Amino acid sequence: MKSRLLLSISSLSLLTLLAIPLRVVAQEEQQQQTERPRRYTVTDLGPAGNPFSQATFVNNPGLVTGLDTAADGTQHAVLWYEGLFTDISQPGIGGPNSQAGSANAFGQVIGQAETSNPDPNNENFCGYGTGLQCLAFLWENGVMSPLPTLGGTSASWGQINNRGEIAGYAEEDTVDPDCPGMVAVNGLGPQVLYFEPVIWGPQPGEIRELHPLKGDSVGVALSINDESQAVGMSGTCANTVLPGPAASAHAVLWEKDGTVRDLGNLGGTVNPQVLGDGNAAFLINNHGQVAGVSALPEVKSAECPGDPQNSSCFPFHPFLWTRETGMQDLGVLPGDFVGAGLGMNNKGEVVGPSISAPGLAAGTPRVFLWRDGVMHDLNSLIPPDSPLYLLIAYAINDSGEIAGFGVETSTGDIHAFLATPCDRYHLDSDWCKDDADGAASEADRTGGRPTVFLSESARKLLQQHVP
Repeated sequence: MKSRLLLSISSLSLLTLLAIPLRVVAQEEQQQQTERPRRYTVTDLGPAGNPFSQATFVNNPGLVTGLDTAADGTQHAVLWYEGLFTDISQPGIGGPNSQAGSANAFGQVIGQAETSNPDPNNENFCGYGTGLQCLAFLWENGVMSPLPTLGGTSASWGQINNRGEIAGYAEEDTVDPDCPGMVAVNGLGPQVLYFEPVIWGPQPGEIRELHPLKGDSVGVALSINDESQAVGMSGTCANTVLPGPAASAHAVLWEKDGTVRDLGNLGGTVNPQVLGDGNAAFLINNHGQVAGVSALPEVKSAECPGDPQNSSCFPFHPFLWTRETGMQDLGVLPGDFVGAGLGMNNKGEVVGPSISAPGLAAGTPRVFLWRDGVMHDLNSLIPPDSPLYLLIAYAINDSGEIAGFGVETSTGDIHAFLATPCDRYHLDSDWCKDDADGAASEADRTGGRPTVFLSESARKLLQQHVP
């Protein structure tokens, strides 16, 4: 069974967590900056005693979307808001598994859910491994409604804007001869049908197909802003890995009229044999700024003799793209190797995972926050005695609130979190009071957390919930 990583891991993979202990690397570069970063408080969204939960998005009013693991092991679409927890999975659209993925300012929620119908192609399109059909849904006024496909079996979500338009991707009813006929590196598939980027809405039942780049045959729309611009990826079935983590040959932007644009790359191309290696645009804000992941040039050395499965030879980094600057490499935290920009707000602040070692299966992730040209380890900005070590962030709203998941240091459980910046509205803790008074030393403000080790039970949880 899989938890959706929109990545975006939309999304990087939780397989990154199956490696040795989590480490905190001292960030000497941050100690030299002139303006100190804000501190954050962290809320463990739980629920208490639950072994696995994940936050996927936080909107500007503070509504958090995500998933929770039920007692029977199935995943349920859930919401958190100001201390309230709501399971919206029942009655759902007939199947056992679901996940909430995004919400707009009006409380419309989107995500993916299984039906009770078997998938005739057994594609494992959404990663639950049950053999059931999976569809994107819109939830509003307490009702979950499935979104249409392009005639095929399955579909899944990207993001919803404040106009009620939903970015995503849906299958056609035609067999794609380019599909490799095997399970993808992230556990999805084997894919059989063509899938195309789509925009649903704003009217009920409305679906509009977008087109990939010339020469490509499939695509995925992962985000849409209030100007109706969408971003995602374009490629072929042979070189496109569906979320999550997602990767393809090209990171692209679709204008409101459907015109598609290649956003370029950081020197590399997709390698579908290495988890997460490729190009994808995960977020677009209302200023037209785009965040995502892009492959760097393949490493050429004696240790990298051209083996396409050697993950240490295929690095990739988070990027920020603007019309003025093109694609900018945001880099990774000191000592790390790969990363991806999975969330961004209208201020151009980017969050995601930065991973310590070559290859997603060998490294350990920690949440980065990129702001004003500086990359911070979010774990160095939260209280040292925080119950969670923050692993991956998927979203940041305009107030600076960050949503994702981390590991409980006492139990090893994986829980959703909401990190809230210290400001004049959040001075009810000594941690925030010290930050406001400027009393903490620079070392205190940027120092690392104690080493945290993943327990064997935590590793088993991750293996159960991701491909």
